[in-house]
Amino acid sequence: MGFRTKKRYWIIFLAIIILGVSVYKVTHGQNKSDEGTEYVIGVSQANLTEPWRVAMNDEIRKEADQHKGLHVIFTDAAHSNDKQKQDIDRLLDFGIDLLIISTNDSENLKPIIAEVHKKIPVIVLGRAIDGYDYTLFIGPANETIGRNAGQLVADLAGDKPANLVEIQGLAESPPVLERSKGFKEVLQNHPNIHQVDKIVADWNRDKAEDQILEAIKNHPQIDIVFAHSDAMALGAYRAFEKKGIRGVKIIGVDGLKGENGGLDLVRRNILTGTFAYRTGGKESIQNAMDILEGKSGIPKKILLRVNKITEENVEQYVQTQQKTLNALLQQKNHIELGFVQVGAESSWRAANSASIKKAAQDFGIDLKFKNANQSMDNQIQAIRNFIRERVDVIAFSPVVQNGYEDVLREAKMAGIPVILTDRELNLKDDSLWLTSIGADFQEEGRRAARWLLEQTKGVRKDINIVELQGTSGSSPAVYRKKGFEELLKNNSNYHILASKSADFTKEAGRRVMKEYLKKYGDKIQVVFAHNDDMALGAIEAIEEAGKRPGKDILIISVDGTKEAFNALFAGKLNLTVECNPLLGPELMKAITDYMEGKEIPVKIIPKEGIFSQENAKRDFINRAY
Repeated sequence: MGFRTKKRYWIIFLAIIILGVSVYKVTHGQNKSDEGTEYVIGVSQANLTEPWRVAMNDEIRKEADQHKGLHVIFTDAAHSNDKQKQDIDRLLDFGIDLLIISTNDSENLKPIIAEVHKKIPVIVLGRAIDGYDYTLFIGPANETIGRNAGQLVADLAGDKPANLVEIQGLAESPPVLERSKGFKEVLQNHPNIHQVDKIVADWNRDKAEDQILEAIKNHPQIDIVFAHSDAMALGAYRAFEKKGIRGVKIIGVDGLKGENGGLDLVRRNILTGTFAYRTGGKESIQNAMDILEGKSGIPKKILLRVNKITEENVEQYVQTQQKTLNALLQQKNHIELGFVQVGAESSWRAANSASIKKAAQDFGIDLKFKNANQSMDNQIQAIRNFIRERVDVIAFSPVVQNGYEDVLREAKMAGIPVILTDRELNLKDDSLWLTSIGADFQEEGRRAARWLLEQTKGVRKDINIVELQGTSGSSPAVYRKKGFEELLKNNSNYHILASKSADFTKEAGRRVMKEYLKKYGDKIQVVFAHNDDMALGAIEAIEEAGKRPGKDILIISVDGTKEAFNALFAGKLNLTVECNPLLGPELMKAITDYMEGKEIPVKIIPKEGIFSQENAKRDFINRAY
C-alpha cells in the first residue's frame, strides 16, 4: 500500500472519529486492503429531514459506486449555518479534493464557499448562490418550475373564479424567490385566480399541515394549493382531510420516487400534479470526476430538466425513467453532428464557429457545418437536409425565438435529438429539443445594470440611457433588455430614452447611435449595447459628434471580445459583460454524455466574467477570443 493510499485511510478514519460523519467507500467487490483511494469528496448537506435531501445523498452514493478509488464523506448540518461552516472547515482539514455543498442558507454561506473555491473545486448543489465564486452549480430551473406551476393552476381553474393558497419553503431563499417570481408572472394574466394566502412552512410537512389548518379558519373556500415541495403538499392534503374537505386541487414540486414521494402521491390522486426533476446528486459526482480528472467542457451552471407530472402521464414518466437510451446510438463508433450556424454577423460569432469546429475534432465527432446567413428559412432548410441525411444529432443557434415548431417535430419523429446553442426558443413544448447550451442572457442584462447602479451610486439627477438592441425577437435581445430593465425599474432617476434594434452589427450600431445623438444630443449619459460590435459602432458615432466615449458618455456592452478589450484599454468602453462564445467543448460533451446514456440537463451555462477598465489588463492575458 502506497503513501497516498495510507494517508487517505487516515483521513477517512479521522473523519469518522471527529466528525461523526457517514463515509461511503467504493469497493467494487474488492478487499479494502488492496484498493487505493484516488479522490476524496466531501459532501456538506444542509439537513437530512427533507426527503429531497435524503434522495440527493442516495443518488450521490449510487453514482459514487460507479467510480473505483473514490471515497465520499457526508456531513449533516442539521439546519444550522454555524454547523455547516464547521463541517466545511473540518472537511478541508481532512484534505478533501472537492467539496459538494447543498446550502442551508445560500447568502450566509456565500463567503465561506468563495474562500473554499480559492483552494479546491466546489460544486453547489440544489440551492443557487449569487455570483460566480464556485466551480459549478447544479440545480433546477426554479423560475421555469414557477411558470409551469402557474400554467397548471390556470388550466385547472379555467375561466371560473378560484381561491389559491401558496405554500413556500424557507423564506427569502433563492428557490422560493425564483419559483414565486415565475408563478406570479403567469397568474397576473389570470384575474379570475385570487391568491388568498401565502404560507411559509420551511419545507416541513407538519408545519404546512398546521399552517393550512389555520388558513382554513380564515378562508373556508380554498380551491387550489401550490406547494413548493411535495412534502408540504402532503401536509396540506392531510389538513384538508382532517377537516373533511374534498376536491381541493393540490400541486407539489420534486417528483421523488418511493412511498409518499411526489410520483406516488399523484398515482394515488392525493396530488393533482407535481414537477419532477433529479436532485442533481448523480450529476454532481459525474461532473466532480470530470473536474478532478481535468476533462474539458465543464460548464458553470447546469439547470436540470423539469417535467410536469399529472395523472395522465405519471405511469409513462416512471416507465421512461427506467428505460435506457437507444442501444444503437450508444454503440455507434462515430457520431455525426449536423450544425447550423445563425450567421457571421460579428467577431463573437466567428469565435463561436471556430470553437465548435475545433471541439468536434478534439472529441472525434464528424461535423457537418452550415451557415444560415441570418435567415430562418435557410436554417430550417438546412435542418431538414440533416434529417434526410440521418445525422445522429442536430444543433443550431436560432435566428429568432419562434417559428421552428414544425421542423423540430420532424426531427423528433425521425428520432434525432436537437440541441440549441447560444440562443433559445420560446416554445411551450421543451421536449422538442434535448438541451440548450449558452449564456443566461437575462443575468447578463442584470450584471450590466448592477455595474451601472454601483458606478452612479449617490447621483440624484436623472441618468438618461439609450439602448442598442440585438436582432428583434432573438433571445439575447429579449432577455438582455429584460434583465437590464428589471434592476433599473426600482430607481426612478434612471430613464431609457430610446431602445432600437441594431442587429448585432457594428455598422448598424453606428447608424442608430447617430440617430440618437441627433435626437437627444447632450441628454444622453449612458449607452447600453447588447453586444460589443454595436458598442464599437456607437463609439465611432460619438467620436464623430465631437464627444468622448467612456467619459462624456458611459458605454456598456456584452460579449467580451478582443476588440472590446482594446476599447477598454483606450478608455472608450467602460464595461463589457462576458458572453462566452467558446461553447464547442460543452456541446461535444453533452453529445457524448447523451450517447453514453447519461441524463442531459435542460440548460447548460458556460463560465463568464465581467470586465471593466480597472480589471481588463489583468484578465486580457488569458483571453482565447
